[in-house]
Amino acid sequence: MGPMATADQTAPELVSPTPTCCACIVRDGRLLLIQRAAEPSKGGWSFPGGRVELGESIFEAVTREVREEAGIEIEPLETFQVYDWITRDEAGGVRFHYVVNYVRARYLSGQPHPGDDAAQVRWVTEGDLGSLPMHPFARQTALQLLREGGA
Repeated sequence: MGPMATADQTAPELVSPTPTCCACIVRDGRLLLIQRAAEPSKGGWSFPGGRVELGESIFEAVTREVREEAGIEIEPLETFQVYDWITRDEAGGVRFHYVVNYVRARYLSGQPHPGDDAAQVRWVTEGDLGSLPMHPFARQTALQLLREGGA
């Protein structure tokens, strides 16, 4: 902690939102999800993805993240929605602020297996979603994607 930080500050270095991306991949009526192995939302289920690194496009980032987290190759098709994921501490300060770019993508190759930040990787159906702990917006998006049928 720096000299200006105090014990109750959760993210004193946070000065702007963090751009992130996640891949929305539907194949044969199933959606690829990962169980998060780290915070935020450790143990919860979400789309594979992560931070966009400096100098990297959203499509480059989502391709890299899916390769790292799920071990498969994808083709990004379009960014179809953006979500501000903001969590606050008890005092109302911002703990996390991610600008999440949801990218529709096509599965190309590989057998999914957990990698960076993933405890599990699974192709899920609409019926599976009810039993998985998920952020409400992610669950709503997953349902929408499965009902549309994917790329």
